[in-house]
Amino acid sequence: MPKGEQMITKEIAKKFASEWEHAWNSHDIDKIMNHYDNDIVLISPIAGKLLGDPLVKGYESVKSYFMKGLQAYPDLRFKVLDILYGEESIVIYYVNQNGIKAGEFMQLNSDNKVVRMYAHYNQL
Repeated sequence: MPKGEQMITKEIAKKFASEWEHAWNSHDIDKIMNHYDNDIVLISPIAGKLLGDPLVKGYESVKSYFMKGLQAYPDLRFKVLDILYGEESIVIYYVNQNGIKAGEFMQLNSDNKVVRMYAHYNQL
């Protein structure tokens, strides 16, 4: 997709964030993975802790990482605090069940699937 082709609207961002939050809170891996493209590239310090590498590439690898995360944090819950949106991307700012705040930058493709994601936390 050429740069600037897809401006994410407020409506798209709100819908995506609401569905993303619901999917994570359901712990249903298929609902969670519905938000991610086959060629997803994810970078997260939590992946570094759980997998020994902060970089996770590809749908199946990300799915495996998320499943490991759900097992490691069985009480995991997200509450979206704010959503930022722009050209081809959104940032979801949320708090988890332990009060840790996080922001995830997500680049979306034309199907509104995440192709690249960077996770940031206020504490690890």
